Amino acid sequence: MAAIGAVSAGAPAWRGGFGRLWTAAVVSRFGDALRAAALPLLAVRLTDDPLVIASVTACGYVPWLLFGLLGGAVADRVDQRRAMWAVDTVRGLLVASFALLVGVGLASVPLLLALAFALTTLQTLFDNAATALLPSLVRREALGGANARLMTGQQLAGGLLAGPFVPLLLSVGVFLPFVADAGTFVLAAALVASLRIRPVDREPRPAGGTLRAEIGAGLRALWRDRVLRAVCLATLLCNIGMGALIGTLVLHVTRWLHGGDGAYAAAMTAYAAGSLTGGFLAQRIARRTGRARALLVAGTVQTASLILIGSLRHLAALLAGMLLLGAMNMVWNVNQVTLMQERSPAAMVGRVSAAFRTSSTSGVPLGALLGGAVAGAVGLNGPALLAAALFTLAVTSLIPARQPDVPVVAPHDDAATARTAR
Repeated sequence: MAAIGAVSAGAPAWRGGFGRLWTAAVVSRFGDALRAAALPLLAVRLTDDPLVIASVTACGYVPWLLFGLLGGAVADRVDQRRAMWAVDTVRGLLVASFALLVGVGLASVPLLLALAFALTTLQTLFDNAATALLPSLVRREALGGANARLMTGQQLAGGLLAGPFVPLLLSVGVFLPFVADAGTFVLAAALVASLRIRPVDREPRPAGGTLRAEIGAGLRALWRDRVLRAVCLATLLCNIGMGALIGTLVLHVTRWLHGGDGAYAAAMTAYAAGSLTGGFLAQRIARRTGRARALLVAGTVQTASLILIGSLRHLAALLAGMLLLGAMNMVWNVNQVTLMQERSPAAMVGRVSAAFRTSSTSGVPLGALLGGAVAGAVGLNGPALLAAALFTLAVTSLIPARQPDVPVVAPHDDAATARTAR
Protein backbone atom coordinates (compact mmCIF):
# COMPACT_ATOMS: atom_id res chain seq x y z
CA MET A 1 0.00 0.00 0.00
CA ALA A 2 1.19 3.48 -0.81
CA ALA A 3 1.92 5.85 2.03
CA ILE A 4 0.49 9.33 1.88
CA GLY A 5 3.95 10.87 1.84
CA ALA A 6 5.04 9.16 -1.36
CA VAL A 7 5.22 11.40 -4.42
CA SER A 8 6.21 9.86 -7.71
CA ALA A 9 8.13 11.94 -10.19
CA GLY A 10 6.19 12.47 -13.35
CA ALA A 11 5.14 15.19 -15.74
CA PRO A 12 1.91 15.18 -17.76
CA ALA A 13 2.24 14.70 -21.50
CA TRP A 14 0.91 17.69 -23.40
CA ARG A 15 -0.42 15.31 -26.02
CA GLY A 16 -3.35 13.05 -25.33
CA GLY A 17 -5.70 15.84 -24.31
CA PHE A 18 -3.95 17.53 -21.39
CA GLY A 19 -2.60 20.32 -23.58
CA ARG A 20 -6.10 21.13 -24.82
CA LEU A 21 -7.53 20.99 -21.31
CA TRP A 22 -4.75 23.31 -20.10
CA THR A 23 -5.44 25.76 -22.93
CA ALA A 24 -9.18 25.70 -22.22
CA ALA A 25 -8.59 26.33 -18.51
CA VAL A 26 -6.18 29.22 -19.14
CA VAL A 27 -8.37 30.86 -21.79
CA SER A 28 -11.44 30.55 -19.56
CA ARG A 29 -9.62 31.99 -16.53
CA PHE A 30 -8.51 34.98 -18.62
CA GLY A 31 -12.13 35.69 -19.46
CA ASP A 32 -13.23 35.12 -15.86
CA ALA A 33 -10.68 37.70 -14.69
CA LEU A 34 -11.98 40.26 -17.19
CA ARG A 35 -15.53 39.71 -15.99
CA ALA A 36 -14.59 39.68 -12.28
CA ALA A 37 -12.86 43.04 -12.64
CA ALA A 38 -15.58 44.60 -14.81
CA LEU A 39 -18.63 43.56 -12.73
CA PRO A 40 -17.79 45.66 -9.62
CA LEU A 41 -16.81 48.62 -11.82
CA LEU A 42 -20.13 48.36 -13.61
CA ALA A 43 -21.93 48.03 -10.26
CA VAL A 44 -20.32 51.27 -9.04
CA ARG A 45 -21.72 53.03 -12.11
CA LEU A 46 -25.22 51.80 -11.26
CA THR A 47 -25.32 52.37 -7.49
CA ASP A 48 -23.31 53.89 -4.64
CA ASP A 49 -24.78 51.59 -1.96
CA PRO A 50 -21.84 49.61 -0.45
CA LEU A 51 -24.10 46.74 0.61
CA VAL A 52 -25.49 46.33 -2.89
CA ILE A 53 -22.02 46.45 -4.42
CA ALA A 54 -20.77 43.85 -1.92
CA SER A 55 -23.78 41.66 -2.80
CA VAL A 56 -22.44 41.27 -6.34
CA THR A 57 -19.34 39.61 -4.87
CA ALA A 58 -21.40 37.58 -2.40
CA CYS A 59 -23.44 36.10 -5.26
CA GLY A 60 -20.19 34.55 -6.45
CA TYR A 61 -20.03 32.40 -3.30
CA VAL A 62 -23.61 31.66 -2.23
CA PRO A 63 -24.30 29.07 -4.98
CA TRP A 64 -21.42 26.94 -3.69
CA LEU A 65 -23.19 26.68 -0.35
CA LEU A 66 -26.55 25.94 -1.99
CA PHE A 67 -25.61 23.72 -4.92
CA GLY A 68 -21.99 22.63 -4.45
CA LEU A 69 -22.88 19.14 -3.19
CA LEU A 70 -25.49 18.68 -5.90
CA GLY A 71 -22.98 19.71 -8.56
CA GLY A 72 -20.56 17.04 -7.37
CA ALA A 73 -23.21 14.31 -7.41
CA VAL A 74 -24.28 15.25 -10.94
CA ALA A 75 -20.63 15.36 -12.06
CA ASP A 76 -20.19 11.73 -11.00
CA ARG A 77 -23.35 10.65 -12.83
CA VAL A 78 -22.73 12.20 -16.24
CA ASP A 79 -20.06 12.22 -18.90
CA GLN A 80 -17.75 14.84 -17.40
CA ARG A 81 -16.35 16.04 -20.72
CA ARG A 82 -19.83 16.65 -22.12
CA ALA A 83 -20.94 18.34 -18.92
CA MET A 84 -17.98 20.74 -19.07
CA TRP A 85 -18.42 21.85 -22.67
CA ALA A 86 -22.20 22.11 -22.29
CA VAL A 87 -21.83 24.28 -19.18
CA ASP A 88 -19.27 26.54 -20.88
CA THR A 89 -21.57 26.92 -23.90
CA VAL A 90 -24.47 27.98 -21.66
CA ARG A 91 -22.22 30.36 -19.73
CA GLY A 92 -21.00 31.87 -22.98
CA LEU A 93 -24.57 32.50 -24.12
CA LEU A 94 -25.50 34.04 -20.76
CA VAL A 95 -22.55 36.43 -20.75
CA ALA A 96 -23.08 37.33 -24.43
CA SER A 97 -26.72 38.18 -23.70
CA PHE A 98 -25.63 40.26 -20.72
CA ALA A 99 -23.07 42.10 -22.86
CA LEU A 100 -25.82 42.91 -25.37
CA LEU A 101 -28.07 44.34 -22.64
CA VAL A 102 -25.19 46.40 -21.25
CA GLY A 103 -24.38 47.65 -24.75
CA VAL A 104 -27.89 48.95 -25.32
CA GLY A 105 -28.07 50.60 -21.89
CA LEU A 106 -30.33 48.09 -20.11
CA ALA A 107 -27.88 47.05 -17.36
CA SER A 108 -29.27 47.01 -13.84
CA VAL A 109 -28.20 45.85 -10.39
CA PRO A 110 -30.70 42.94 -10.32
CA LEU A 111 -29.30 41.81 -13.67
CA LEU A 112 -25.75 41.87 -12.27
CA LEU A 113 -26.82 39.84 -9.24
CA ALA A 114 -28.67 37.32 -11.43
CA LEU A 115 -25.67 36.90 -13.74
CA ALA A 116 -23.20 36.39 -10.88
CA PHE A 117 -25.52 33.86 -9.22
CA ALA A 118 -26.24 31.93 -12.43
CA LEU A 119 -22.60 31.70 -13.51
CA THR A 120 -21.43 30.40 -10.14
CA THR A 121 -24.32 27.92 -9.98
CA LEU A 122 -23.14 26.44 -13.29
CA GLN A 123 -19.55 26.55 -12.03
CA THR A 124 -20.40 24.11 -9.23
CA LEU A 125 -20.95 21.43 -11.88
CA PHE A 126 -18.07 22.51 -14.11
CA ASP A 127 -15.37 22.63 -11.41
CA ASN A 128 -16.30 19.29 -9.86
CA ALA A 129 -16.46 17.65 -13.29
CA ALA A 130 -13.04 19.12 -14.17
CA THR A 131 -11.49 17.74 -10.97
CA ALA A 132 -12.92 14.29 -11.72
CA LEU A 133 -11.92 14.42 -15.40
CA LEU A 134 -8.21 15.10 -14.97
CA PRO A 135 -7.29 11.55 -13.83
CA SER A 136 -8.76 10.34 -17.13
CA LEU A 137 -6.22 12.39 -19.10
CA VAL A 138 -2.96 11.92 -17.18
CA ARG A 139 -1.23 9.10 -15.33
CA ARG A 140 -1.70 8.94 -11.57
CA GLU A 141 1.95 9.76 -10.93
CA ALA A 142 1.61 12.88 -13.09
CA LEU A 143 -1.43 14.32 -11.29
CA GLY A 144 0.64 16.66 -9.13
CA GLY A 145 2.52 18.06 -12.10
CA ALA A 146 -0.70 18.43 -14.07
CA ASN A 147 -2.40 20.34 -11.25
CA ALA A 148 0.64 22.59 -10.85
CA ARG A 149 0.69 23.43 -14.57
CA LEU A 150 -3.05 24.06 -14.66
CA MET A 151 -3.07 26.35 -11.64
CA THR A 152 0.08 28.21 -12.69
CA GLY A 153 -1.29 28.84 -16.17
CA GLN A 154 -4.59 30.03 -14.75
CA GLN A 155 -2.84 32.36 -12.31
CA LEU A 156 -0.68 33.79 -15.10
CA ALA A 157 -3.73 34.44 -17.28
CA GLY A 158 -6.06 35.70 -14.56
CA GLY A 159 -3.64 37.27 -12.12
CA LEU A 160 -1.22 39.08 -14.42
CA LEU A 161 -2.29 39.14 -18.07
CA ALA A 162 -5.97 40.04 -17.77
CA GLY A 163 -5.56 43.06 -15.47
CA PRO A 164 -4.11 45.53 -18.00
CA PHE A 165 -6.83 44.68 -20.55
CA VAL A 166 -9.77 45.72 -18.35
CA PRO A 167 -9.18 49.50 -18.38
CA LEU A 168 -8.41 49.33 -22.10
CA LEU A 169 -11.62 47.48 -22.92
CA LEU A 170 -13.71 49.66 -20.61
CA SER A 171 -12.37 52.81 -22.26
CA VAL A 172 -13.80 51.60 -25.56
CA GLY A 173 -17.08 50.26 -24.21
CA VAL A 174 -18.33 49.00 -20.84
CA PHE A 175 -19.77 45.91 -22.53
CA LEU A 176 -16.49 44.77 -24.13
CA PRO A 177 -15.04 42.80 -21.17
CA PHE A 178 -18.22 40.73 -21.19
CA VAL A 179 -18.02 40.16 -24.94
CA ALA A 180 -14.44 38.93 -24.49
CA ASP A 181 -15.51 36.68 -21.60
CA ALA A 182 -18.29 35.14 -23.70
CA GLY A 183 -15.76 34.42 -26.44
CA THR A 184 -13.42 32.63 -24.02
CA PHE A 185 -16.28 30.43 -22.80
CA VAL A 186 -17.11 29.37 -26.37
CA LEU A 187 -13.45 28.68 -27.21
CA ALA A 188 -12.97 26.68 -24.01
CA ALA A 189 -16.12 24.67 -24.76
CA ALA A 190 -14.81 23.78 -28.22
CA LEU A 191 -11.46 22.65 -26.81
CA VAL A 192 -13.06 20.47 -24.13
CA ALA A 193 -15.51 18.97 -26.64
CA SER A 194 -12.55 17.84 -28.75
CA LEU A 195 -11.00 15.80 -25.92
CA ARG A 196 -10.75 12.04 -26.28
CA ILE A 197 -10.60 10.42 -22.87
CA ARG A 198 -10.13 6.90 -21.62
CA PRO A 199 -13.40 5.30 -20.49
CA VAL A 200 -13.96 5.21 -16.75
CA ASP A 201 -14.75 1.93 -15.04
CA ARG A 202 -17.78 2.69 -12.91
CA GLU A 203 -19.56 0.27 -10.63
CA PRO A 204 -23.25 -0.08 -11.52
CA ARG A 205 -25.36 2.43 -9.62
CA PRO A 206 -27.65 0.74 -7.07
CA ALA A 207 -31.25 0.42 -8.22
CA GLY A 208 -33.34 3.26 -6.89
CA GLY A 209 -30.27 5.31 -5.97
CA THR A 210 -31.01 9.01 -5.43
CA LEU A 211 -28.89 12.13 -5.66
CA ARG A 212 -29.41 12.63 -1.94
CA ALA A 213 -28.00 9.20 -1.17
CA GLU A 214 -25.05 9.75 -3.49
CA ILE A 215 -24.30 13.14 -1.91
CA GLY A 216 -24.36 11.43 1.50
CA ALA A 217 -21.92 8.80 0.24
CA GLY A 218 -19.52 11.54 -0.87
CA LEU A 219 -19.71 13.26 2.51
CA ARG A 220 -19.07 9.96 4.30
CA ALA A 221 -16.09 9.17 2.08
CA LEU A 222 -14.57 12.54 2.94
CA TRP A 223 -15.26 12.12 6.66
CA ARG A 224 -13.89 8.58 6.88
CA ASP A 225 -10.56 9.45 5.31
CA ARG A 226 -8.47 10.85 8.16
CA VAL A 227 -6.10 12.67 5.84
CA LEU A 228 -8.76 14.37 3.71
CA ARG A 229 -10.81 15.22 6.79
CA ALA A 230 -7.84 16.96 8.40
CA VAL A 231 -6.93 18.78 5.18
CA CYS A 232 -10.55 19.94 4.73
CA LEU A 233 -10.67 21.38 8.25
CA ALA A 234 -7.32 23.07 7.75
CA THR A 235 -8.44 24.55 4.42
CA LEU A 236 -11.63 25.87 6.04
CA LEU A 237 -9.59 27.63 8.74
CA CYS A 238 -7.23 29.08 6.11
CA ASN A 239 -10.15 30.31 4.02
CA ILE A 240 -11.64 32.11 7.01
CA GLY A 241 -8.27 33.78 7.53
CA MET A 242 -7.84 34.69 3.87
CA GLY A 243 -11.39 36.05 3.74
CA ALA A 244 -10.59 38.30 6.70
CA LEU A 245 -7.38 39.53 5.08
CA ILE A 246 -8.58 40.05 1.51
CA GLY A 247 -11.89 41.56 2.61
CA THR A 248 -10.08 44.34 4.47
CA LEU A 249 -6.81 44.55 2.53
CA VAL A 250 -7.74 47.79 0.80
CA LEU A 251 -8.21 49.41 4.24
CA HIS A 252 -4.94 47.88 5.47
CA VAL A 253 -3.06 49.43 2.54
CA THR A 254 -4.75 52.81 2.19
CA ARG A 255 -5.36 53.69 5.84
CA TRP A 256 -3.03 51.66 8.06
CA LEU A 257 -0.06 51.95 5.70
CA HIS A 258 -1.25 55.27 4.20
CA GLY A 259 -0.61 53.95 0.70
CA GLY A 260 -2.58 54.77 -2.43
CA ASP A 261 -4.20 52.82 -5.22
CA GLY A 262 -0.74 52.04 -6.58
CA ALA A 263 0.28 50.39 -3.32
CA TYR A 264 -2.85 48.25 -3.34
CA ALA A 265 -2.21 47.22 -6.95
CA ALA A 266 1.40 46.41 -6.04
CA ALA A 267 0.24 44.17 -3.18
CA MET A 268 -2.09 42.21 -5.46
CA THR A 269 0.63 41.95 -8.11
CA ALA A 270 3.07 40.62 -5.49
CA TYR A 271 0.53 37.97 -4.53
CA ALA A 272 0.04 36.96 -8.17
CA ALA A 273 3.80 36.83 -8.78
CA GLY A 274 4.22 34.68 -5.68
CA SER A 275 1.52 32.32 -6.95
CA LEU A 276 3.46 31.78 -10.17
CA THR A 277 6.59 30.97 -8.17
CA GLY A 278 4.59 28.57 -6.01
CA GLY A 279 3.42 26.73 -9.10
CA PHE A 280 7.05 25.83 -9.87
CA LEU A 281 7.80 24.93 -6.23
CA ALA A 282 4.75 22.80 -5.43
CA GLN A 283 5.98 19.51 -6.87
CA ARG A 284 9.58 20.06 -5.77
CA ILE A 285 8.52 20.56 -2.15
CA ALA A 286 6.14 17.59 -2.30
CA ARG A 287 8.85 15.30 -3.66
CA ARG A 288 11.10 16.21 -0.75
CA THR A 289 8.54 16.10 2.03
CA GLY A 290 5.45 14.24 0.79
CA ARG A 291 2.15 15.96 0.03
CA ALA A 292 0.77 16.14 3.58
CA ARG A 293 4.02 17.60 4.92
CA ALA A 294 4.09 20.03 1.98
CA LEU A 295 0.84 21.44 3.34
CA LEU A 296 2.49 21.82 6.75
CA VAL A 297 5.39 23.70 5.18
CA ALA A 298 3.06 25.95 3.21
CA GLY A 299 0.85 26.70 6.21
CA THR A 300 3.81 27.50 8.44
CA VAL A 301 5.34 29.93 5.95
CA GLN A 302 1.96 31.58 5.39
CA THR A 303 1.54 32.06 9.14
CA ALA A 304 4.90 33.84 9.30
CA SER A 305 3.92 35.96 6.28
CA LEU A 306 0.69 37.08 7.93
CA ILE A 307 2.52 38.01 11.13
CA LEU A 308 4.92 40.08 9.03
CA ILE A 309 2.04 41.83 7.25
CA GLY A 310 0.17 42.57 10.47
CA SER A 311 3.15 43.61 12.61
CA LEU A 312 5.39 45.83 10.45
CA ARG A 313 3.88 49.10 9.28
CA HIS A 314 5.86 49.31 6.07
CA LEU A 315 4.96 48.75 2.42
CA ALA A 316 8.02 46.54 1.87
CA ALA A 317 6.84 44.19 4.63
CA LEU A 318 3.41 44.00 2.99
CA LEU A 319 4.85 43.21 -0.44
CA ALA A 320 7.22 40.56 0.95
CA GLY A 321 4.41 39.00 2.95
CA MET A 322 2.02 38.95 -0.01
CA LEU A 323 4.69 37.41 -2.24
CA LEU A 324 5.30 34.57 0.23
CA LEU A 325 1.58 34.20 0.90
CA GLY A 326 0.84 33.78 -2.81
CA ALA A 327 3.67 31.28 -3.32
CA MET A 328 2.66 29.06 -0.43
CA ASN A 329 -1.03 29.33 -1.29
CA MET A 330 -0.23 27.77 -4.67
CA VAL A 331 1.85 25.03 -3.00
CA TRP A 332 -1.11 24.34 -0.71
CA ASN A 333 -3.70 24.26 -3.50
CA VAL A 334 -1.72 21.99 -5.83
CA ASN A 335 -1.03 19.39 -3.15
CA GLN A 336 -4.47 19.61 -1.57
CA VAL A 337 -6.26 18.96 -4.89
CA THR A 338 -3.83 16.18 -5.83
CA LEU A 339 -4.30 14.46 -2.46
CA MET A 340 -8.06 14.59 -2.99
CA GLN A 341 -7.80 13.08 -6.48
CA GLU A 342 -5.40 10.37 -5.32
CA ARG A 343 -7.37 9.32 -2.23
CA SER A 344 -10.96 9.59 -3.45
CA PRO A 345 -12.76 6.47 -4.74
CA ALA A 346 -12.61 6.40 -8.54
CA ALA A 347 -16.35 6.81 -9.05
CA MET A 348 -16.72 9.47 -6.34
CA VAL A 349 -14.12 12.12 -7.16
CA GLY A 350 -16.79 14.65 -8.10
CA ARG A 351 -18.76 14.13 -4.89
CA VAL A 352 -15.73 14.16 -2.60
CA SER A 353 -14.48 17.28 -4.41
CA ALA A 354 -17.89 18.92 -3.94
CA ALA A 355 -18.03 18.04 -0.25
CA PHE A 356 -14.52 19.40 0.22
CA ARG A 357 -15.13 22.61 -1.74
CA THR A 358 -18.51 23.34 -0.17
CA SER A 359 -17.18 22.83 3.35
CA SER A 360 -14.02 24.89 2.87
CA THR A 361 -15.43 27.66 0.64
CA SER A 362 -17.96 28.62 3.30
CA GLY A 363 -15.07 30.10 5.25
CA VAL A 364 -14.44 32.95 2.78
CA PRO A 365 -17.61 35.04 3.30
CA LEU A 366 -17.52 34.24 7.02
CA GLY A 367 -13.93 35.44 7.19
CA ALA A 368 -14.73 38.65 5.30
CA LEU A 369 -17.44 39.54 7.82
CA LEU A 370 -15.22 38.57 10.75
CA GLY A 371 -12.33 40.60 9.35
CA GLY A 372 -14.51 43.68 9.03
CA ALA A 373 -15.62 43.35 12.65
CA VAL A 374 -12.06 42.85 13.89
CA ALA A 375 -10.77 45.81 11.87
CA GLY A 376 -13.36 48.06 13.49
CA ALA A 377 -12.86 46.77 17.01
CA VAL A 378 -9.11 46.12 17.21
CA GLY A 379 -7.43 48.01 14.39
CA LEU A 380 -6.87 47.80 10.67
CA ASN A 381 -3.94 45.38 11.08
CA GLY A 382 -6.12 43.10 13.21
CA PRO A 383 -7.45 40.96 10.33
CA ALA A 384 -3.90 39.98 9.27
CA LEU A 385 -3.07 38.89 12.81
CA LEU A 386 -6.41 37.09 13.10
CA ALA A 387 -5.55 35.26 9.88
CA ALA A 388 -2.16 34.30 11.36
CA ALA A 389 -3.91 32.80 14.40
CA LEU A 390 -6.30 30.83 12.16
CA PHE A 391 -3.42 29.55 10.02
CA THR A 392 -1.68 28.39 13.20
CA LEU A 393 -4.80 26.39 14.08
CA ALA A 394 -4.86 25.03 10.52
CA VAL A 395 -1.26 23.81 10.74
CA THR A 396 -2.03 22.18 14.10
CA SER A 397 -5.08 20.42 12.66
CA LEU A 398 -2.89 18.92 9.92
CA ILE A 399 -0.78 16.92 12.37
CA PRO A 400 -3.00 13.80 12.07
CA ALA A 401 -2.48 13.89 8.28
CA ARG A 402 1.31 13.88 8.35
CA GLN A 403 1.85 10.49 9.98
CA PRO A 404 3.92 8.33 7.61
CA ASP A 405 2.02 5.18 8.53
CA VAL A 406 -1.33 6.38 7.21
CA PRO A 407 -1.91 4.30 4.07
CA VAL A 408 -3.97 4.89 1.00
CA VAL A 409 -6.45 2.07 1.46
CA ALA A 410 -7.28 -0.64 -1.01
CA PRO A 411 -9.80 0.01 -3.80
CA HIS A 412 -12.48 -2.26 -2.33
CA ASP A 413 -12.71 -0.13 0.80
CA ASP A 414 -15.48 2.52 0.78
CA ALA A 415 -13.10 5.20 1.98
CA ALA A 416 -10.28 6.66 -0.13
CA THR A 417 -8.45 4.48 -2.61
CA ALA A 418 -5.10 4.37 -4.32
CA ARG A 419 -6.41 4.42 -7.88
CA THR A 420 -4.63 3.50 -11.01
CA ALA A 421 -4.96 6.03 -13.80
CA ARG A 422 -8.30 5.86 -15.52
